[in-house]
Amino acid sequence: MWGSRRSRGSETVDCIACGETIRREDAREYDKEGDRWERKGKQFEYLCKGCHTGLCHQPRDDLEELLVEIDAGGLTGRRFLHRYAEAVEERYGPLDHER
Repeated sequence: MWGSRRSRGSETVDCIACGETIRREDAREYDKEGDRWERKGKQFEYLCKGCHTGLCHQPRDDLEELLVEIDAGGLTGRRFLHRYAEAVEERYGPLDHER
């Protein structure tokens, strides 16, 4: 159904977080849509074990859409935080520290 894991062993992939090139069998799949079990028509990205361990594994509904909406890739750190906080507040209400 999904193919043999053995056939993936010699393939290498790059970790999207740190850039390290690792064997596919040593990598962890990252699905930016948050549903790695629905595999049809998807191309997965990969993380090394160290970067995967450091991830927050909480749900991230609408996160990708929000990041695109605020043009996150083109912002400085400070500007990103400001626009992200504004967008979250618009969508979900005041931040906890403002209640």
